[in-house]
Amino acid sequence: MTDPAATGPLAGLRVIEICNTIAGPACTRLLADMGAEVIKIEPPEGDPVRQMGQHVGGAPLYAASILRNKQSIVIDLKIPEGRQIAADLIAKADIVVENNRPGVMERLGLGYEALSSRNPGLVMVRISGYGQTGPYADRPGYGAICEAVGGVRHMTGDPDRPPARVALATTDYLSSVYAAFGAVAAIHARSRTGKGQVVDVALYEAAFTQMEPVVPAFDKLGLVPQREGSNLPTMAPNSSYPTRDGSWVLIAANSQPTWRRLVAIMEQPDLLTDPRFESIQARGKPENMKAIDAIVANWTRGYDAPALEALLRQGELPCTRVYTIADIYADPHFQARDMLVQVPHPDLGHTTQAGVVPRFSDTPGNIRRTGPDLGASGLDVLTHALGLSAEHITQLTCRGAVHLPS
Repeated sequence: MTDPAATGPLAGLRVIEICNTIAGPACTRLLADMGAEVIKIEPPEGDPVRQMGQHVGGAPLYAASILRNKQSIVIDLKIPEGRQIAADLIAKADIVVENNRPGVMERLGLGYEALSSRNPGLVMVRISGYGQTGPYADRPGYGAICEAVGGVRHMTGDPDRPPARVALATTDYLSSVYAAFGAVAAIHARSRTGKGQVVDVALYEAAFTQMEPVVPAFDKLGLVPQREGSNLPTMAPNSSYPTRDGSWVLIAANSQPTWRRLVAIMEQPDLLTDPRFESIQARGKPENMKAIDAIVANWTRGYDAPALEALLRQGELPCTRVYTIADIYADPHFQARDMLVQVPHPDLGHTTQAGVVPRFSDTPGNIRRTGPDLGASGLDVLTHALGLSAEHITQLTCRGAVHLPS
């Protein structure tokens, strides 16, 4: 059943999700935020994402957000009748998104060849660690593993320490954006050809795309970049600098104009004539990066963070203190841009969730409802999306093909 409150740019599209954990559910959350009707098929034990993150009184906070705007139905795909229900739902859909290991959907009889024979316009988005082909296709792969394969982990952290990781699922979320982009691109192609297709998204490849400047440099120069800590490789000054009050302020003087403005604020004009710092390329040399960072750090230590930020902003320098989540909640810009949205919740009153990105001037996406309880939409999906009778639904529940909330 199409959500009557869905007015975003993807309103009218139906998406079936057979996904777990992060990359797949994040992809369909993006589509749902933009108005697509998303029906999430979950196993009887539920998506593991419901157990991730923090809980309040048993209510999962992460699931309330990553499953928002979706409907949830519990279908046991191990049972033939369950697989048939899933196939029937996909036959009436525009997009199906799955992030199982390659081959799983085929073994269930839900591979693209079988599904597209009933629904030639179907777009199937397949998210996996290493893609649907190649010698590593059968390997299990989470985002953290695949960012190591993609070269990202090697470049993350301080040079005198082991490779570090960002304490967030960055590769999963980057992959989800590629997957959502692929889905809408394939839908656009369908408008011309009338045919659907498979969109193959590999987590390691999504991570690898961040290596764009590194790839040609290795080919032509044999360069293997090392970890730079908080610095941006070959770009200085661009780092977090210490302040007198024990805080850190990030300054990004990437271009020549911003570099000259920073030097003026520092009142150290000799830096402009120092050959080590005269160009972006010169400042990007490792030994020169260390030298200029030391000079800037020595200067920033003479200020408390608020005063330093004010001084730098007055001089039109890109800068900021390093925000915590507490800083974000207190920041007026996040509030003004509706990036902290209070979404009604049946047990908690509300949860605050990250707002919808990107923004549309005429057909904006929106948050219509919080993430549903496991299987909460099952009866509605079976009745309205498939038009099943009450008797048929009872038979399916008795056989364990579908599970409805009591």
